[in-house]
Order: sequence, then C-alpha cells, then structure tokens
Amino acid sequence: MISHSFIELESSIRGCQHCAACLPLPPKPILQIHPDAKILIAGQAPGQKAHEAGRPFDDPSGDRLRQWLGVSKDVFYDAKQIALVPMGFCFPGTGKSGDLPPRKECAELWRAPLLAELKCIELVIVLGSYAQAYHLGVEGKASVTEQVKHWKDYLAQGKLPLPHPSPRNNRWLKQNPWFEEEVLPALKMIVERII
Repeated sequence: MISHSFIELESSIRGCQHCAACLPLPPKPILQIHPDAKILIAGQAPGQKAHEAGRPFDDPSGDRLRQWLGVSKDVFYDAKQIALVPMGFCFPGTGKSGDLPPRKECAELWRAPLLAELKCIELVIVLGSYAQAYHLGVEGKASVTEQVKHWKDYLAQGKLPLPHPSPRNNRWLKQNPWFEEEVLPALKMIVERII
C-alpha cells in the first residue's frame, strides 16, 4: 500500500513551479517512482524529447540504457521495478555542447525526502557527473571515467556508476572497451537477479 506521505510528496513534485522563471519551457517534472521500486536510476535531467513525450529516457539514450540493463521497455517503465529519478526533474535547456546541467534547486528541494520514501532500493545506478557528485560524494575528486573504473568498490555500497548512455558518449565507449567487456555483463546479471 502506498503511504499518504508518498502520495503527497509525488503530487508536490509533479506540481512544482519553483524554477518556472528560469526554464526555457513550462515546468514539467519528469520522473518515475513507486515505493516498491528495487532499482533506482539516478540521471541528470530530462532532455527535450523526454519533456515532449512526458516520459524519461524515451529517446536513443533510453534505448542504449535498456540494452545495458538487459531489460525490455515494459520492465524499464514498470515503476514497481525501476525508479527513474534525475537530478533535475525538468528540461533545463540547451547550451553550446548539449543540454544544460540540471538545476540545483531540484535536488535541494526534493531529493532527500524522495529517496527516504524509496525504501526497497537494492541498487542505485548513477549516470553521469552530476548524479555521481550527489550519490557518490565525488564532486571535483575524479572524472566519470575514474568513477566507472572503480565500479566494484561502489557496488559494495549498492551503487554502480555509469557514463551517460547518450549517443554523445560514443567516443568514450570506443576509448574504453573495458566498459562493455567487464561492467555491462556484471550489470545485466545484477539487474536480472534483482528483477
């Protein structure tokens, strides 16, 4: 049964207008949550396609991420299995080299109370530098590559850092073949065990 506090928190998040004046499009918090979720995917912020679709990772990044996890769209979008909680819930806009960083206010307002409600999480998959800074406490300490190289150390804490699955990271994937050889098979086994 979903608690009253969870329902109130989700309603407050989905109705948030805190950054309305700072966003390029009207606020549209995009996330997927349920108190029974076993895997938390902590990402950056929804892109414009996700904003338009109203669903996280409904784009080529999501296709790659589902492939990495070894799950179907049905499993991926089952909120009782997988929570999708970016660092920023609204599309932040586009800059010179891609989407802008997630707005900090979002994590400050919502992240701690929301994570406190997700009590069944067995694995936190941490995508990209902003999520890694928050969930791994590594801001300014090491690159995404270094975090991913030490994935086994974080796995002992129930966390797994990954690069962002964006097509913009194709070059990174080619330069780091160990990721597909070592990390992805282990990730698929862990996800299969949990789900």
